[in-house]
Formats: sequence, C-alpha cells, structure tokens
Amino acid sequence: MTKAAAIFPGQGAQLVGMGRDIAEQHACAREVFARADAMLGIPLSVMCFDGPEERLGATDVQQPAIFTTSVAIYHAAIAAGRIRSDDFVAMGGLSLGEYTALHLAGAIEFEDALRLVHERGRLMQAAAEAQPGGMVTVLGLDEAAVLGVCERLARFGRISPANFNTPGQIVISGDRAACEAAPAEIEAAGGKHVTLKVAGAFHSELMRPAADSLRKTLDAARIRPPRIRVIANVDAGYHGDAASIRESLFRQVFNPVRWQACVERLIADGCDEFREIGPNRHLSGMMRKINRAAKAVNISTLADLSA
Repeated sequence: MTKAAAIFPGQGAQLVGMGRDIAEQHACAREVFARADAMLGIPLSVMCFDGPEERLGATDVQQPAIFTTSVAIYHAAIAAGRIRSDDFVAMGGLSLGEYTALHLAGAIEFEDALRLVHERGRLMQAAAEAQPGGMVTVLGLDEAAVLGVCERLARFGRISPANFNTPGQIVISGDRAACEAAPAEIEAAGGKHVTLKVAGAFHSELMRPAADSLRKTLDAARIRPPRIRVIANVDAGYHGDAASIRESLFRQVFNPVRWQACVERLIADGCDEFREIGPNRHLSGMMRKINRAAKAVNISTLADLSA
C-alpha cells in the first residue's frame, strides 16, 4: 500500500502568476488569498498573480506569498478530488515550507502561521540589510569537502553550509567577502558553483538576530502537536509538543536545512510517494537526485488538479 508524504516548497519557488489559474476556478483557493490580503493589509494576491517580479521576490513578500499559494493549492486539490486530507502519513517542507506543513498538519492555525512567516520574512530581510551576505551552491562535493572549503574561506569572514539539498548539492552561506571568494576555493577542490541571487546569508549565523527577534512571535503563536507527523529541517526528526516546535523553528532560521536527510528519513519510515504541493517544481527535481525510486508528483497548476 502506498504511503504518501506531502512536501511544500520554500523561498525561491515564487513566480509571477502562481495560484492565479487555480484561484479563478476554485472558491476555496480565492478565500485563502482573500484572508491573507485582509490579514496582512497588502495586496498579496495581486503580487502573486500579476507581480511585479521584483516585489514578489523580496524576502518579506515572497515568504507569505509562497505559504499562502501553497495552502490555496492544497485546499483546491482536495476540492478537486486530486488529494484527500487523509492521504498523507507525513508532511514536510523546505525551510519556509516547514511552516506550511505544520499548518496543514494541524499544528498552527492559518492566521498564526501567516503572521509567523510574514514576520520571519521581514526580520530576515532586515538582518540581510544589516549584515550583507550571500549564498553559493556547491556542486559535486561531499559534506567533508564543503566543510574544508568553508574552513579555508574563514579568513574572509563567516561562512558555513546552509542547505544540504541532495547528494552533491550543498549551499553555503555567509559574509559577502567569503561568498565572493568561494568560487575559486570550490573549483580548487574539484567542484562547481552557482552564486545565488538572494537578499542575504540565510540559514547562517548572520540570521541569528532575526531568530532572536522572531522568538516573541513564536511564543505568542497558538501551537499544538500536529495530527500528522511533520519532519523538522534542523535534525530530520519529527516535531513533538508546542515547546519543541517553537525551539526547532527558532533554530531553523540560523541553522542549516537538512533536506536530504529529511527525505531519506521519510523513505526509511515507509514513504514511497511524495506530492509536492505549491508553486514551481524544485522539490520534485531534488527528489530524483536523492532517491529515484521514490515517486514524486507535483501539484502547482490547474492542469495538475485534473492529472
């Protein structure tokens, strides 16, 4: 019998037009966008549907935008009969997507989750502006080699692994000078690199001020144990009580995301099908590199609802 996990995308998955075709056809999706617009007091749905791309890509907008779009697509997929709420034995998400998973697993109400991701995005944007940094994807090197690269770059500033995405794909994050020096060190170690167009050094020590400020919002949020297992980015363990969820989400801001380990844990625990629900197809692409035997299905457009 198939055991399915729902997975939800994180920052970088945004694209102008996301969710528009589904919202046009499904009232439940329109309602999700309308609730977000009203609560945040900004035209979030307009930015999702029509852009501009530059504003949608800003950290303080893209985080609530991706969260809201993913939730809207999830409810539309249920309304269309594409999925059922009891299809999933577990849920997970990449960075921001972990909040989506916790909400849809019943741990955090929509309003609290939206407030959290909006504040998280605002604080991360502020931290990025206060301490300029960047991120570089390292291709073709294992964890030990990447750690060696970071050690050699330490003379330029703080830098460390931020995302363990797939075998041979690790993102490093840190001070701008260290990121600018990274390509030469990566190539010297036998790897390849892609410099990411991001606002700052996410999932690194440069984000600790954002995490410290987020604590107040985390403490005020109504959180309870999820009714479906949700896997945590920071340690690939399952979330437990409210206090441990708050602590894990606090640590997630400045600790690396261990996505490969999360997927491998879910597979080891019996999940053999993954349904990526949300804009773009990043996680499905990663799945093929982590374990090609596991089936990955993406649900992000109106056409996907009838597939």
